[in-house]
Amino acid sequence: ICAVSTAPGAGGIAVIRISGPEAIAICNTIFVPRTAGKGLLSQKAYTLRYGSIRRGEELIDEVLIALFRAPHSFTGEDTVEITCHGSVYIQQQIMQLLIERGCRSALPGEYTQRAFMNGKMDLSQAEAVADLIASTSAGQHRLALNQMRGGFSHELKNLREQLLHITSLMELELDFSDHEELEFADRSELSTLAAHIETVISRLANSFSVGNAIKNGIPVAIIGETNAGKSTLLNVLLNEDKAIVSDIHGTTRDVIEDTVNIGGITFRFIDTAGIRETNDTIESLGIERTFQKLDQAEIVLWMVDAVNAASQIEQLSEKIIPRCEGKHLIVVFNKTDLIEDKQKENVLSLLKDFPKESTESIFISAKQRKNTSELQKMLIDAAHLPTVTQNDIIVTNVRHYEALNKALEAIHRVQNGLDSQISGDFLSQDIRECIFFISDIAGEVTNDMVLQNIFQHFCIGK
Repeated sequence: ICAVSTAPGAGGIAVIRISGPEAIAICNTIFVPRTAGKGLLSQKAYTLRYGSIRRGEELIDEVLIALFRAPHSFTGEDTVEITCHGSVYIQQQIMQLLIERGCRSALPGEYTQRAFMNGKMDLSQAEAVADLIASTSAGQHRLALNQMRGGFSHELKNLREQLLHITSLMELELDFSDHEELEFADRSELSTLAAHIETVISRLANSFSVGNAIKNGIPVAIIGETNAGKSTLLNVLLNEDKAIVSDIHGTTRDVIEDTVNIGGITFRFIDTAGIRETNDTIESLGIERTFQKLDQAEIVLWMVDAVNAASQIEQLSEKIIPRCEGKHLIVVFNKTDLIEDKQKENVLSLLKDFPKESTESIFISAKQRKNTSELQKMLIDAAHLPTVTQNDIIVTNVRHYEALNKALEAIHRVQNGLDSQISGDFLSQDIRECIFFISDIAGEVTNDMVLQNIFQHFCIGK
């Protein structure tokens, strides 16, 4: 297989990767080394060779070729990487030559899939490759790097070995079932071990909320009445004109989303349609989506026009406050350049009945960018994300999270079975289910459909 592994137009050079049993032989037919008589077939692994790619006598480009021999390569196969100039034409010509000589274009993620199939990494590490490529913050990078280096895999391996130890003892008893007095597995020891395993699986599953926030961004809904300044604030936070800003009420009729990195944390801001009574069908649908996004958000920015604060809070409190339970609410009093400082105390008194533990407030002017930096600091504090190191094991993948929850259900059945003193064959079945779901994360029992779904989302060339 062959593919361009660098993004189009990414720079002055490009890398073309070839992998498979005939990779070296195929490349040798189009490569002319600078030193005569020294082709690729005799080249040592982990070395570079300077020369040219030619179609007959026609020079296509001068290149560097790196050579990796199986099994000591990313894919576990013979691999050649051609570093050429970044011209799209040059890349196309080299790719065409390789295909003519017996290669085929690689599918998305096929190099990483081959690495997985050849035992160079397990499935959780393979998925981390895609996360590493897509990382846009320090937190995302650290989590993906730790998972790719095998931190998560090592934890799963330990769990699997402990579970296999339990089930082997249980099944040994079944082999001697005619000797009821024989008990190879001490029930109190098994109970202690099951409790430890349950603690570890619970910790991994519970880490998903943090991992998902780091990977996909913390959802922040910007809500409020029409013309309160929601779209203006979104544009300020994103530092671009993402949303249309107008004095006309009901300008935003649908949800607008975008992400931005603030203080090393990714926030996913959602600008919503202004909440008001309307007979406009389209605007009503937008308002319905506003409440849907409010339910999904972890942080809520309630934009209030400071000039009309009393009426806006009175009209929307009953609709908004109940939906903010379990969320962090920041009431943003906008357009404060239009009110006097002495009026701010009266405005703040409107929040006396709001939940004090989860509610904050701030006065800003989105149009004049006044106090918007302070609002960003409030968002960072409201995120409550722990400092993540490369040694932290935090689950970021939905597939892993679902498998851990199923494993947790199975180990709970084991614990209940031990407490109820049920027979070993039933206990063994539940233990094996737990092993199955843990093994599924690493790809030891995953079917082809799951693999296809995972790797089709990779970029070509990786």
